[in-house]
Amino acid sequence: MTVMYKLSASLDGHAQDVRAVASPSPTLLLSASRDSTAIVWTRPDEKSSFTITETYKVSDRFVNAIAYIPPTAEAPKGYMVTGSQDSLINVYIIGSGTEEPAYRLIGHSDNVCSLNISSEGLIISGSWDRTARVWKDFKALYELRGHELSVLAAIALTETEFLTASADKTIRLWDHHKQVRVFTGHTDAVRGLTLIPEIGFASCSNDGDVRVWTVEGDSIFILSGHTSFVYSVTALPNSDIVSSGEDRTVRVWRDGESAQVIVHPAISVWTVSHMPNGDIVSGASDKTIRIFSATHERWASEPELKAFDELVANQAIPTQSTGTVDKNKLPGEEALNTPGKKEGENKLIRTVGGSVDVYTWTGGNWMKVGEMTDSVGSSEKKMYMGKEWDYVFEVDVQEGAPKLKLPYNANENPYIAAQRFLGQNDLPISYLDQVAKFIEQQAGAVNLASSNNQYVDPFTGASRYQPASSGTAGGASGYSDPFTGASRYQPSPSPHSASAPSSGAYSDPFTGASRYAPPGTSVAPQQAPKTKTLPVRWTLPFRQCNVPAMRTKLLQLNDALKSDVTASVIALSKLELSVVDRVFAFLQKVSGSVGPSKSTSELKWTDVDTVLQILTRWPEGQRFPLIDLVRLLLFFAPVPAEAPPNAPALVLEALLEASNWSQISKVSEELPMSKSWETNVLLVLRAFTNCLQVWTDGTSFGANGWISGIINALNDLPFESLSKAQRLAYATLLLNLSCVGLAASPDALKNTQYQAFVLKAVQEEASDSEAAYRALAALGNIVGGSQTRDSSLISVVEALPSRFPEDRMRTLSTEIKSLLAG
Repeated sequence: MTVMYKLSASLDGHAQDVRAVASPSPTLLLSASRDSTAIVWTRPDEKSSFTITETYKVSDRFVNAIAYIPPTAEAPKGYMVTGSQDSLINVYIIGSGTEEPAYRLIGHSDNVCSLNISSEGLIISGSWDRTARVWKDFKALYELRGHELSVLAAIALTETEFLTASADKTIRLWDHHKQVRVFTGHTDAVRGLTLIPEIGFASCSNDGDVRVWTVEGDSIFILSGHTSFVYSVTALPNSDIVSSGEDRTVRVWRDGESAQVIVHPAISVWTVSHMPNGDIVSGASDKTIRIFSATHERWASEPELKAFDELVANQAIPTQSTGTVDKNKLPGEEALNTPGKKEGENKLIRTVGGSVDVYTWTGGNWMKVGEMTDSVGSSEKKMYMGKEWDYVFEVDVQEGAPKLKLPYNANENPYIAAQRFLGQNDLPISYLDQVAKFIEQQAGAVNLASSNNQYVDPFTGASRYQPASSGTAGGASGYSDPFTGASRYQPSPSPHSASAPSSGAYSDPFTGASRYAPPGTSVAPQQAPKTKTLPVRWTLPFRQCNVPAMRTKLLQLNDALKSDVTASVIALSKLELSVVDRVFAFLQKVSGSVGPSKSTSELKWTDVDTVLQILTRWPEGQRFPLIDLVRLLLFFAPVPAEAPPNAPALVLEALLEASNWSQISKVSEELPMSKSWETNVLLVLRAFTNCLQVWTDGTSFGANGWISGIINALNDLPFESLSKAQRLAYATLLLNLSCVGLAASPDALKNTQYQAFVLKAVQEEASDSEAAYRALAALGNIVGGSQTRDSSLISVVEALPSRFPEDRMRTLSTEIKSLLAG
């Protein structure tokens, strides 16, 4: 008899997408959501309904991974483990009565998107920082480093063997911390992994396939049927494989064939799990968790099943998603009397009223899964570059510059169209989320009344850019620098920190010893502390980069110079070209690292000096990739070999000359910067920011030779004439300067020029809450580090939360007022 699944229960409790579920028993279920919470659901027995037992506010950002550790003496009901966008792994004791984590595992430097538990309780985590980590007894055990892009899935085969899957399209096998095998075959990011007993494992990918492998490296078979990205995969006790994805479905695979397609009333089915009794659990973008069972006794009531079918049937499906359709040639409802040829087969039916319904063959019946609807603007094709498009949008990229054309067909993935547009117009890949969102808003492709219309970056799993609301900063929405993709500043350990706060006696938070362990040391399990924002010790670098794209652009500009008779003399010589290639090779090697290298024998000062010489002789409009190159060198190789004592002065001099800094004080509304000049100044501010670093062992870079030169340069900068992006870079520079001041140069905090810069930024920033917050944090470091007690600052500090009514702004303002009053 064919085993078919039907809805057993729908659980509503989250406010945003359900990104992860764990179902260790028929009476316990754990879920994680973009609403920044994790929920524990329980029921007394399999016949009862699940209810919310505990809700944990895990983070201020998305919670993307969840796992369960069985009971111990310390945790009689087991542990819940969460991974979130703030790079932290939190471990909670279920039923403890406290919302505070029992342990906090610190080591990743970016979003933790995958968690798995071994049979003996090892935790393995995967992160966008391109690493996986193994934890034992809540301490760091191994770091698995080798992937070129985000690690999107990680599982334990045994207590010493691990599998990782990545956006670099590969799967890797590790023995302890050593890589022993690479599995290739997927043609896009690999999103999920699951063990297949007695065979090996299965993987799923953005390429739409599920693959089954042996651990020895053989690909046994490929399961094809999904029509979009496949996000999650699990293996049932009876050896069936279950997958879920962006095509709104959960699919059950049996003996290498599609056995059942379960369509969901949601755009994205992010996650799928199973219970020991074989029931399937899914989490989707419509904020709902659903349980499906093959056991009749556990099916939902007939009214509930009918309501679910109606919810699925009422979905709107754009006409363009099926290509050109002649309604007059479509069969009528009588065609539904003919059985489908295979599970998941789709059929378009013309109704009596003239509309078109979409049916899927599933479970031996035709099930209506939506109605075809025309998207706005789809009735008339647009011609662009000799090709027909459903839409040709006009995009205003830069004020004062001509608008760019963005062609798009409604059946395309918005991210693919956005990536094509960026590549054709030489625009930064960091615009990807915003352009994709623009396409979605303009095209209005799929509209589900119950969906929040969330999408995901098909290459890295990154969520699309969501602008911060004008209200509070609570919830999971995150800030993204539109130029670098950098996240909103959060008062937490350094983005490149691999150590955790240690317990110990109290010391003055501004002048006492560091509470951070050096990188590489074991991190002891600890009760998660409640920390204040101040002092902010860790600097915020501008480290994002696309090294191959930078190199390509620089060489394109060089070719243009060579072809110009009047400019060929300033093009790169063969020797300079070899130096530039060596620099790019170095950056390609280190750009995936979580932090800078304090010294390197690979790059010498002569290499840096060559780049500076090219920078100062190239025309203003061609300098930007070279300035950006200097920015990256200052972060990844701040101390090149054989650097002379006056190296800081030489670098600053070259950057100031390249950005025409001597004329910057003349900029005003009447005499604005040209676009190329504005770009160069922005990149120089970011390079200045990378001159100032504080590392996790308490040492710093930038105190000697850099601070005074930077402060003198800032004296010429007209804050009121800066663009939004420039002001953010400027505020970050002020914050980093305060961090270095706390670490190594207390006199810098007392510099009246510097204090005036910070005060002006705090008082005059009127539109960007992120820039205002970073400037306010710098002011907090000044007040605490220099023991300033100027009561006139209280009104300045109090004004900011009124201008930007965010929780983080109010918290920081309160701390600074307390310092001023103390």
